[in-house]
Amino acid sequence: MSTKDKILQLAVKSFNDKGFGAVSMQSLANDLNISRGNLTYHFKDKDALLAAIAELMWQRFELDKAKSRLLPSFENLHKEVRLIYEFQKEFAFVFLDARMAGHPKLKSSIKKMQQFSVENHKIAIAFSIQLGNMKAEKIAGTYNSLSYVIWLLSTYCLFQKVSVGEKSIKEVENTIWSLILPHMTKKGHSAFKKFFGDKYFNQIGAPFDKNMENDNFFF
Repeated sequence: MSTKDKILQLAVKSFNDKGFGAVSMQSLANDLNISRGNLTYHFKDKDALLAAIAELMWQRFELDKAKSRLLPSFENLHKEVRLIYEFQKEFAFVFLDARMAGHPKLKSSIKKMQQFSVENHKIAIAFSIQLGNMKAEKIAGTYNSLSYVIWLLSTYCLFQKVSVGEKSIKEVENTIWSLILPHMTKKGHSAFKKFFGDKYFNQIGAPFDKNMENDNFFF
C-alpha cells in the first residue's frame, strides 16, 4: 500500500471515530508516524484530503455496483440496500453528519451515487412492468417517487440504527418491499413468493391495527 493510500485509510478511520472537525493534519501525521511536511506533500490540507476521499468513495461505489449483476431482480434489490448500508458504515463520518454530506467536496459524489441508484430502481421497475410483475403506473409520478423513496430508506438505515437503534437492515428491506408489493401483479406476487417463500410474503410486517374508537385525539 502506498503512503497516499495509507493516509486515506487512516484519515477515514480517524474521521469515523472522532469526527472530521476533531482531527487535525498534525494528529494524522502523528498516527502515521510521519512528519506533517510528509503528509502535506501528499495532501496540502484537510480540504484536499476530503476531495480525495470523495473520489475514493465514488470509485468504491462504482466497483461495488459492478460486482452485482446488472439484470434487475428481487435478489439485486436486496444487494443494493445492503451495499449502500455497508458503504455508509465504511464512510460513516460523511453520512451521519448532515454538514459533511453537504460539504462542497463531498456533495457531488453523493449526488452521483443517489442518481445512479435511483436510475437503477427505475430500470428495475420498468423491467418488472415489462415482465408483467408490476402494474403499469396509474398516477403519474408514482414510480419516480417510489424509486427515490427506496434510495432514501436505504441511506437512512445507518442513521436510524445509530441514533435510535430500532431498525435493522432486515427491517428496512421489509419496509421497502411493503411499499413495492401493492404495485405488483398476481404474477409478481407469485414470483416474489417463489424467491422468498410464502412465510416472508405473509409476515413482511405487522398488520395495521390502529383503532380510532379507543383514541381520544379528536376529543
